[in-house]
Amino acid sequence: MTGYNITAGDVEAGLQHRMEVLVEKKSSTGWVWKAFGVLLLVALCIGGARLYVWYQLERSESTTQSGQTAAPRIMDPDVTTGEYQHIFIRMGTEMLGLRLFELIFVSFFSGAHSQLKEMSRRAKAAIHLVGDYDEDSQQPALEWKDGVGQAFALGGLRLHSNQIIIPEKGLYFVYSQVSFRVSCSNDVEGAWSSKPLSHRIWRSSDSIGKPVSLMSAVRSACQNVPEDGVRSGQGCYSTIYLGAVFHLDKGDKLQTETNQLPELETEEGKTYFGVFAL
Repeated sequence: MTGYNITAGDVEAGLQHRMEVLVEKKSSTGWVWKAFGVLLLVALCIGGARLYVWYQLERSESTTQSGQTAAPRIMDPDVTTGEYQHIFIRMGTEMLGLRLFELIFVSFFSGAHSQLKEMSRRAKAAIHLVGDYDEDSQQPALEWKDGVGQAFALGGLRLHSNQIIIPEKGLYFVYSQVSFRVSCSNDVEGAWSSKPLSHRIWRSSDSIGKPVSLMSAVRSACQNVPEDGVRSGQGCYSTIYLGAVFHLDKGDKLQTETNQLPELETEEGKTYFGVFAL
């Protein structure tokens, strides 16, 4: 029966490399108050238009009752000039009210659309990829995937040809973790043979030319296997984490290089690669 131990160094490394990102969440009630204000303004405009119609009608009736000379009749001889004025005033105020409502409505939603575009433009670019390894592939390699599980890409950062493409020049936090489950074995003398585990992030840039190493780490597995009560083939868990801030250029490409691929643990949350803008 095969057992697996977690070394003390691995536990300490896991504790040291925990990272928390706090995201400020803005209140979503602002648009409600803005919509309420627009509706109130529209109601005031309509009320003002109705008040104006009432004032003009009262004025027209008082003028007719005072005995002033009526204007010549036009159009229909059975309809007085005051009645025509009443019709024209009502039509004009209704058109004015509709026009005001249209202007306010268009202005409000145009502003909301502009705000959404501005928020989208200011959204921080981020990408988080999960690792996968297929030992039956013709060219076995650690393949990164987005849109699977917790993986995502937004703000212009994207995955292409197993590389992360940087959309704009600026500061970025680059991180990656690989997890291994190594089968340890002892030699003829009974000593445990160590296995080197390595993980590296490369940067390819037109401004630099040849690829350069951003970060790398090497760890030896099977060094701290207990001496008593073990057999050859016992497993050992180990993790390598990389993370730091870099100034990257537009069009830069980031990729990883990892050894001991058959020993990789690709379960969710164990092996990943990501970047986010600062």
